[in-house]
Amino acid sequence: MSDGLIKTPYDDLTYKIIGCAMAVHQKLGPGYRENTYQRDLAVHFDNESLSYEAQMLLEVHDSLDGDVLIGYYIPDFVVADLVVVEIKALQGLNSSHEAQVIGYLAVTSCLVGLLINFGRRSLEWRRILPPKDVTAHRFSRQWLFVPDWLRGEDEHD
Repeated sequence: MSDGLIKTPYDDLTYKIIGCAMAVHQKLGPGYRENTYQRDLAVHFDNESLSYEAQMLLEVHDSLDGDVLIGYYIPDFVVADLVVVEIKALQGLNSSHEAQVIGYLAVTSCLVGLLINFGRRSLEWRRILPPKDVTAHRFSRQWLFVPDWLRGEDEHD
């Protein structure tokens, strides 16, 4: 009998990341700001010898050709250049949070994302795989960071 989970080549890595998140949640519990969980999760990644980049600026362009830079996505972590990790500290997750991770997958070419919520009594996490046409999800203004210098360019157009 199948457990219903899709197996991927990254399962060992994602399980290790989820284990780190469980340790953080067990230590801190709910009620803190997202950046508190992010800092503690980075410590656990270091302890587990996981390579990661935190708060990476990912360029988002107006087209697949990359004609015009329109802003940046900033995932909480990209682990081992394979897994996008987005953390939340909310009462619950919704489809817009999943869409955020899918957008990050579209611009990183990572093949799996983890959406982890520390805001509840029990740790909540979702493993997210990119849709077949991930390029259709590359752009969402809701999660786009546009620095002032880039906003200024838009005003002159």
